[in-house]
Amino acid sequence: MPGLILAAPSSGCGKTTVTLGLLRALSRMGHAVRGAKSGPDYIDPAYHAAATGKPCLNLDAWAMSAGAVRARATSSDLLIIEGAMGLFDGAPPDGAGSTADLARLLKLPVVLIIDAARMAQSIAPLVSGFSRHDPDVRIAGVILNNVGSDRHARMLRRALAPDKLPVLGVLPHRADLSRPSRHLGLVQALEDPALPAFLDRAADWILAGCDIEALVDIATALPTSSAPTIAPPGQRIAIAQDDAFSFIYPHHIKDWRTAGAEITFFSPLADEPAPQADIIFLPGGYPELHAGRLAAAESFKRSLKIAAEDTDIYGECGGYMAMGDSLTDADGNRHQMAGLLRLSTSFAQRCLHLGYRNLTATDGPMVGNWRGHEFHYATTLNAVGPPLFSAQDAEGVSLPAMGLRSGRAAGSFAHLIDRA
Repeated sequence: MPGLILAAPSSGCGKTTVTLGLLRALSRMGHAVRGAKSGPDYIDPAYHAAATGKPCLNLDAWAMSAGAVRARATSSDLLIIEGAMGLFDGAPPDGAGSTADLARLLKLPVVLIIDAARMAQSIAPLVSGFSRHDPDVRIAGVILNNVGSDRHARMLRRALAPDKLPVLGVLPHRADLSRPSRHLGLVQALEDPALPAFLDRAADWILAGCDIEALVDIATALPTSSAPTIAPPGQRIAIAQDDAFSFIYPHHIKDWRTAGAEITFFSPLADEPAPQADIIFLPGGYPELHAGRLAAAESFKRSLKIAAEDTDIYGECGGYMAMGDSLTDADGNRHQMAGLLRLSTSFAQRCLHLGYRNLTATDGPMVGNWRGHEFHYATTLNAVGPPLFSAQDAEGVSLPAMGLRSGRAAGSFAHLIDRA
């Protein structure tokens, strides 16, 4: 099936809202469609899934090999890929892993979303520059967002006419299409009871302002490929899943199931004990928002301590913090966690940690070489024990070792994306 990419000159141009509205509109029209997201993201993909009823793909041109990107993009549905940041923005020093890299790898057309609120004729050199910057990245049209009036729209169209790029949509500003956010992005989709109504408003907005048929016609056939899957870390995998632990990539679960692993889910917030398994996986999420409930979840914490005697337990970011001794919330309240690792973390003193990571583990459940990503605001107050990963940043510069190991328990702030 075909695909196309929705990108923008920078963050803040409305990519996510336009993508969600288009996905919902196409779904309502009866198209077999699914969303994909460029780069390491957990929040937007959940919104894509809500818009289409189908899991969203993560396609990461930095962390995944070219073959893996092509294999994971293979779909029986029309694939709408939402870019990240600006079209050519990626990891230092040269933008590796950008949305433009995805366009090159998948040979897909790009529709450029422009926030036109504060420009008129100046839109022409902006669009012209993007369309000519790289001959291997084809800009197939533009969507003009935040257009103030019919007169404004005419000025923009006239300025763009010499480049002969199709204007595929003219969208007015809509205050009712803003979304609540927090420090890692939008508030999670599963937390918002008003999300279905928002998606329908966004779809109506797209249907009124965009040429849907032209957008579908622009989509280009995706290349087909096969790539090695990620081997499961155990035959029976128990995964924490609720409002505190929800950051897990769908391609991991798909690959593990394809390899024959048995996957069960449980909720620490509901104080459910971890099921019997070969490995217990605590994904990232927002444990700091639910630290009091986690501290009170005695059955959950007790089950981890019992399981750790003969079962691997692995945590990423939020899951890693929940495996520690304590977590201090943004108000300075200290909450007792599971106590599997000699780790204390705090959100009372926030510090941003952000970037791709090259990781190597010589022991523990995730042994081997990995490519991953780190994005959190937690401060480590205390961490005692052997580290889990040696680490480098995207440029290959050595970083301090990451994570901790203690017996069968291990974790770190890194989110693993794919084997290196």
